[in-house]
Amino acid sequence: MATLTKRVTIYFDTNLHKALRLKSVETSRSVSELVNDAVKEALAEDSEDLKAFEERAPEHLMSYEEMVKRLKKDGRI
Repeated sequence: MATLTKRVTIYFDTNLHKALRLKSVETSRSVSELVNDAVKEALAEDSEDLKAFEERAPEHLMSYEEMVKRLKKDGRI
């Protein structure tokens, strides 16, 4: 089965584009492949972060002031 793709226009910083082209040549992969893999990796990291936030949702949320008071009480500051 063929992979469905969507064509888009992305504007890169000149130096970033140059680096991508060089990496493309060195790895024998297209710039599109490199960008797709980078975006997939970033989205996977976001997914992991969201899962961690959901798992910690029931925990007590401590304010900045509470944290400073606790650090002072424990002699850490």
